[in-house]
Amino acid sequence: MRAHVLGRSPMDIAGTNETLGRAVRNAGRPGLVSCAISAVDIALWDLKARLLELPLTRLIGAVHETVPVYGSGGFTTYHDTHLATQLTGWVHGQGIERVKIKIGEAWGRAVERDLARVRHARDAIGPHAELYVDANGAYNRKQAVRMGHALAESGVGWFEEPVSSDDLDGLRVVRDLVVCDVAAGEYGYMLPAFARLAPVVDCLQADATRCGGLTVWLRAAALAEAMGLEISAHCAPHAHAHVAACVPNLRHIEWFHDHARLESTLFTGALDPTGGSVRPGADGAPGHGMSFHHETATPYRVL
Repeated sequence: MRAHVLGRSPMDIAGTNETLGRAVRNAGRPGLVSCAISAVDIALWDLKARLLELPLTRLIGAVHETVPVYGSGGFTTYHDTHLATQLTGWVHGQGIERVKIKIGEAWGRAVERDLARVRHARDAIGPHAELYVDANGAYNRKQAVRMGHALAESGVGWFEEPVSSDDLDGLRVVRDLVVCDVAAGEYGYMLPAFARLAPVVDCLQADATRCGGLTVWLRAAALAEAMGLEISAHCAPHAHAHVAACVPNLRHIEWFHDHARLESTLFTGALDPTGGSVRPGADGAPGHGMSFHHETATPYRVL
């Protein structure tokens, strides 16, 4: 991969992305190889913006000044007190009125606990905040439909990967039979994956750290727009904030607990989600607006 990047102009990001994609075709593009291409692509966008002394929002072209976020965590390993503390911290502490928890514990074999945790989450955040769930593809089709009906009783509005995102027919069945919006796309490693998913979901997700970087994320957003869908950025909130502001059909970005915590610890320039949105590029800092904090990171260095 190195040989295909060195010597190329940082202004020609699309060309570099295409060259890398062709170079790894026989090695197997989806998976870790695509993640590597994504990392290079994201770095090149940041480099280009810094060379031009522009925030990424200015380089790409902003559509929105603010980008909605939702608090994401609620792991199945959390006990009830921990779950409530995290969710109320977002909703009542920071004014983020959209939160998501994990369900699908034990690959769909703990349904009663899943539903109990959803009810507990609703009690914690109150009746007005939006509640989302992510099953990570744990259920089979009929399970997912039954869960969707039960989730509606707790006012859940977002049902992420109710079945595996590889089960396109299953996603269509669940989407058509439940009230919650069905979302998927985090495992899209190439643009054709989003073309397959768009017809069977209510909202398309894409992850720039997996799909081929900001270059392909923007194409996935355009594909979703052509299908009449919104797009939501999966995880890595600071990698997505600027590009998310540059598409008209954005729903929100995932303020993922572990990633946001690391980003704000190891970098300066982290965005503040208080109020339920962030303003990428507002301070005029070039690129993605973040710088590595060497002093903070030193204790974690592995020699």
